[in-house]
Amino acid sequence: MTLIHEPSIPETKVVGQSMERVDARAKVTGEAYYPGDISATNQLWMKILFAERPHARIARIDTAKAEAFPGVLAVFTAKDVPVNEYGLQVPDQPVLCGPGSDKPGADVVRFVGDQVALVVAESEEIAAKALELIEVDYEDLPIVTDPRLAMQPGAVLIHPERGETNLCVHDKIRKGNLEAGFNQADVIVEGEYQVPYQEHAYLQPEAGFAYIDEEGRVTVQVAGQWAHTDRDQIAHALNLTKDQVRVIYPAIGGAFGGREDMSVQIVLALAAWRLSQRGINRPVKIIWSRRESIIGHCKRHPMYIKARWGAKRDGRLVAAEMEIIADAGAYMYTSNKVLGNATITCTGPYSIPNVKIDTYGVYTNNLPTGAFRGFGAPQGNYAAEMQMNKLAEVLKMDIVELRVRNALKEGDTLGVGTTPPGGVTIQQVIISAAEKAGWQKTSHGWIAPQQPKPSQSHLKRGIGFAAGFKNVGFSFGYQENCWARIELHGKTEIERAILYHAGAEVGQGTHTVMIQMAAEALGIEADKVTLITSDTARMGNSGSASASRMTFMAGNAIRQAAKTALERWKLEDRPAIGEEKYLAPPTTPFDKDTGYSMPNFAYAYAAQAVEVEVDTETGVVRLIKVVSVDDVGKAINPRLVEGQIEGAIAQAQGYALMENFIMRDGRVLTDQLSTYLIPTVLDVPQEVIPVILEIPDDRGPWGARGVGEPPFLPLAPAILAAIHDATGVWLHEIPVTPERMWKALSTVK
Repeated sequence: MTLIHEPSIPETKVVGQSMERVDARAKVTGEAYYPGDISATNQLWMKILFAERPHARIARIDTAKAEAFPGVLAVFTAKDVPVNEYGLQVPDQPVLCGPGSDKPGADVVRFVGDQVALVVAESEEIAAKALELIEVDYEDLPIVTDPRLAMQPGAVLIHPERGETNLCVHDKIRKGNLEAGFNQADVIVEGEYQVPYQEHAYLQPEAGFAYIDEEGRVTVQVAGQWAHTDRDQIAHALNLTKDQVRVIYPAIGGAFGGREDMSVQIVLALAAWRLSQRGINRPVKIIWSRRESIIGHCKRHPMYIKARWGAKRDGRLVAAEMEIIADAGAYMYTSNKVLGNATITCTGPYSIPNVKIDTYGVYTNNLPTGAFRGFGAPQGNYAAEMQMNKLAEVLKMDIVELRVRNALKEGDTLGVGTTPPGGVTIQQVIISAAEKAGWQKTSHGWIAPQQPKPSQSHLKRGIGFAAGFKNVGFSFGYQENCWARIELHGKTEIERAILYHAGAEVGQGTHTVMIQMAAEALGIEADKVTLITSDTARMGNSGSASASRMTFMAGNAIRQAAKTALERWKLEDRPAIGEEKYLAPPTTPFDKDTGYSMPNFAYAYAAQAVEVEVDTETGVVRLIKVVSVDDVGKAINPRLVEGQIEGAIAQAQGYALMENFIMRDGRVLTDQLSTYLIPTVLDVPQEVIPVILEIPDDRGPWGARGVGEPPFLPLAPAILAAIHDATGVWLHEIPVTPERMWKALSTVK
């Protein structure tokens, strides 16, 4: 790991140190409790009946045989849900599909993972057998699974109750004069790209444990990313007040954005609540199988992208036109936010004076698509970087040289017409990555390093490069906020500090850096800080563990709370308490006609150089080396930053080369990890070189930006550039499976 510091960053006592993760020992020894580990002697088990068909109306549900099955305590259907709707952005999804609900359209299933009925029984085996006894009469409806067809007039409507179109998102940007821009261009490059689904493949599938607590609250212990919105959606669906619902996060077995949306939270709460009304006060537990997890929850958005870019002979970009059509699947989930990010990033971190972008999100009968690491930026950035590498080839210009000439600088405007806040560092990031990977700067520009020749003639080596940028925090007019509370205990000296914060620990080390930041702000040792977290009954809303936001937002909230607590400590309050809500700088939504906006309050920047080896006989692509440079502002814990970079690269490698999620006619064909392949330790690159730049964002805590998502962004286009360098073949669709690579090579032989 290499850290490159800016001279203006002061050295600190706790912040900036690679402190051991506070949860590491419990997790590696098995002492940590995940939702599936929580049990009670009198617990009940729940199983869910999934629709298993992509589009149908439920005419009848008969649960009598299941209810009569020995060991079954209850069967719940749509009629048991007081307010049968939910959705993080739009409440367009029924909690349970079927007759008996007053929500229009709730009797229709729209994808194979729609939930139809719940069985609660003495054991998981009994509940599974009882599911088979539920009789459901379906009237199959026509399906539409291609978003390009679904957005056409006359297409089958997924939500006819919501209007006469399947279009659920349309973002557009109009900057400058596109026609005039292309008239100035000496070269124009066009491309059509297709990016796939990606399965989150959490270490632990969805699981949870629900009961009525000692205060009479419906309590759910579950893995999620935003405890307070989980609580709010449960309360809405059960028609309860928020203080009647409690959500607690134990250890979380991975998230990557997918746990922002509901899976088992509401149905667990429903079961425990309805049972208590019948005088049955026993906890209810559920653990999804891997197949249930794959068919029952959201995926990364597949997209079809058309691009047309123009440049002058000297490499200066003058115009970019983009069309993105994204498959939203059966329900909105976070498609509107994901596609907003895709819209911003699809022209890359470059200064382009004339831009036209149209981004469409379309309902289909496929699995819903939602948040996934990068949140739309991997898809948009992929197309932008492919266009840059193609332009470099046409212009006979080095791929780094082209990027350096066009990289955003202070004062340049994005496609939305405003300047990026927080310090624009993409040019430094690109140069650092190029130098670390062996590029040489000459009087004529940048020159790529020569690749060693493989030992066998059927092996070809190549090098590629890509860059990217991503917002930190929520955006588009949402008032970002984060709550923290600190209590200081002791007599004359601070003997103990208690930090309350609801931010989720989803594997990234956020709880460790919270303790480091609290200790730094208070001027005490980290071992004097106790963290109490992720319980909606004990703390305020701290926002989601997503959008690379938690360090930035939590750090600022903790600093404010620490300042208040120290002021009260000086006044001899005991315990001295500081409770604060940090409000991020404001943002604005897209103008509906032009896209003009200040959509984000902070950005982080990344660039990567990769070396690949292509076996022309088998089509296998091996990732040999990755140099990843990320400007994180300030590495609160450098070792954790390094882990985030390495993890992002492994996950992005799967996206680029291996993870071939297949749906056909609305049904999932790769519904097990035996058919949906993800990288193992034998697949990851031979060498990963993380380079951490620390160029501070003045508004971030100790200058910190964010790191969770940016290292994911450049890898796929960098790999495809390296494949082209090795073989002369351009591929436009990922993942580059051996079969796809071999076929592409066959066409040029």
